[in-house]
Amino acid sequence: MQNKSRQITYIGLVLLHIAIGFAIYLFPLLSKVYGLLTLLIGVGIVMKTSNKHNEVLYISAYIAGSEVLLRMTGGNFLNEFSKYGVMLFMLMGIFYSSFSKNSIPYWIYLLLLVPGVVISTVTLDISTDVRKAITFNIVGPVCLGLCSIYAYRRKISFAELSNVLLAAVLPILSTACYLFIYSPDVKDVVTGTSSNFETSGGFGPNQVSTILGLGFFIFFSRMLLNSSNKRYLLINLFFALVLTFRAIVTFSRGGVITGLVMIVVLFGALYTIANLQTKMKLNVVVILTVLAGIGVWGYSSLQTSGLIEKRYANQDAAGREKEDRLGGREQIASTELQMFLENPILGIGVGKNKEYREEITGIRAASHNELTRMLAEHGTLGIFSILILFFTPLVLYVDNRHHFYLLSFFVFWFLTINHAAMRLVAPAFIYSLTLLKVYSIEKPAVHRE
Repeated sequence: MQNKSRQITYIGLVLLHIAIGFAIYLFPLLSKVYGLLTLLIGVGIVMKTSNKHNEVLYISAYIAGSEVLLRMTGGNFLNEFSKYGVMLFMLMGIFYSSFSKNSIPYWIYLLLLVPGVVISTVTLDISTDVRKAITFNIVGPVCLGLCSIYAYRRKISFAELSNVLLAAVLPILSTACYLFIYSPDVKDVVTGTSSNFETSGGFGPNQVSTILGLGFFIFFSRMLLNSSNKRYLLINLFFALVLTFRAIVTFSRGGVITGLVMIVVLFGALYTIANLQTKMKLNVVVILTVLAGIGVWGYSSLQTSGLIEKRYANQDAAGREKEDRLGGREQIASTELQMFLENPILGIGVGKNKEYREEITGIRAASHNELTRMLAEHGTLGIFSILILFFTPLVLYVDNRHHFYLLSFFVFWFLTINHAAMRLVAPAFIYSLTLLKVYSIEKPAVHRE
């Protein structure tokens, strides 16, 4: 009876969030109501429970999953509304539940960001809105630091972590629903091989692709690890394929590739702990996954009249190879490396890279790569920050093997900040989940009854 009730609750949540996407499309003002209610209800829950069961993780996950929907529908009251929201809940979590005394690396990481902020107050042009320039570049790293301090070695069961991911993917489902209504016939709006704003709800395809890539990974992982019967399996598989299709037709490759790599890494993590019988079952799942992926790719190719294949082959609509493979990101990254070489100690200051790039190249564009931005704006201190972020989760993984998601989360953070910087709160939040100490009450099943 309890299992049946759980199924009804899960299906009910899925249907509710499909309805939310539909309602926001019909009544755009609901987007602001939705965003504000998420924040207010979240605060109320944390205050009522005193964060006894890590409620801040569930609420922050939900905010991270809903960010793209809010942005594309004008639901954010501030440009960085979601990042501020997650930071608020992490501070509340630290207040109610404290933090690990061993989280020193992330306190050091936050301190390493300070000199770059101070330098920018001197180096930024007098005509520049200093507060806005600094905030745009620093709020993401600060959010990552606060999330990491809260999550560092915090104990959580595998089942609870799976529910945190469910909280993240439900609003992503609302986003997909909105996209289907916004551009139901992909053939009508795809005319070239560039990133497509029409199939991305009129919003940045790179960010839409990123969140959809995370979404199809979560549904796929739920199919693999959280489907106790065929009904669950089919529901999770269906939505994984739906989100994969919508991610592909944004024509932004970053999120799709990241999601696929996350799935491969998850398989690898499970293989390392599986017995022979489980490995045989995983082999079957791999084959079925590949066949399903081929099916989605074929359908996407049909819907885009073959243009999606040219996109991934780095060709234009006429089949000619494009000169740059990363949409101009190479030039932006190379200018940031040049800034680092010219200012190797403390960098040029937070937010200055955009101005500096325009001065030396005439290109006015924000960074797409968080690593090169850190080098340019923070200099050698940026290198130390990157080393802390890169190695800490990997060291913790040694005695955290029940955290099957850890390496996949790490991949999401690392690949995302290399093509989309920290435009979204998702990479900051998902990164912090790598630091959780996960224990397993019962082993997650990779097969069904």
